[in-house]
Amino acid sequence: MPSIGIFGANGRMGRALITVAKEQQLTLTAATVRSGSDLIGVDAGELAGVGKLGLLLSATGTDSIKNADIWVDFTMPEAMLAHLELAVAAKKAMVIGVTGLTDVQYQQVQQASKHIPIVWAPNMSVGVNLLLHLVQTAAKVMGQTADIEIIEAHHRFKKDAPSGTAMAIGASIAKALDRDLAKVAVYGREGITGEREQQTIGFATVRGGDIIGDHTALFADLGERLEISHKASSRNTFAQGALRAALWLQNKQSGLYSMQQVLGLADLS
Repeated sequence: MPSIGIFGANGRMGRALITVAKEQQLTLTAATVRSGSDLIGVDAGELAGVGKLGLLLSATGTDSIKNADIWVDFTMPEAMLAHLELAVAAKKAMVIGVTGLTDVQYQQVQQASKHIPIVWAPNMSVGVNLLLHLVQTAAKVMGQTADIEIIEAHHRFKKDAPSGTAMAIGASIAKALDRDLAKVAVYGREGITGEREQQTIGFATVRGGDIIGDHTALFADLGERLEISHKASSRNTFAQGALRAALWLQNKQSGLYSMQQVLGLADLS
């Protein structure tokens, strides 16, 4: 079993990863926080509320990167790219669940994947990745006449919108309909907008409270509508998927992989 490290262990997803790693009895050998943090030296298990693990938080850097075979990152784009640089230098595999990447930042991930194996996905849950297949089927059957809208809701602390998952849903639908999402996406409506153009794919964003993550793809035709929804009730579902991806990466060649490949769903396309 490969040893696993967690970047940003003090974050909401970092703590969820520690919790699930303990539950699944995985080999967690490193958990890091930013240099200078007051949490350095704190037991990772106590931080996550699961009891002592005997693993102390360390500062992210060239020394700590050596302490695990595969690293999981749910931090922020700028921090993740710094972590990625360390991983490439040390030849360590990475699982990346960071969203809100610019085109340039995503290209940097692609470039790094020429040197190390990477799993990147906007959402690590099994249910969401199944949803990405279901919406393609719905689009092929109803997409030529139905109006398509994607509604997503997240907690007040989320910094990017629409969510990476919502964009992935839109991309899956656009691919099935042979449309260019960049040209047909509508991200907001206000005032007198005129009648809806049927070819468009709309996005609606909700932010509030502690909503973990809700996503709905709506196919609305005259006389009927189809809604395909996924609702996450715990961050642990994303942690479970990410750690599953980490185990899957063991002994993989350099390259950029998806959760569809991790879960064997790519073969169903």
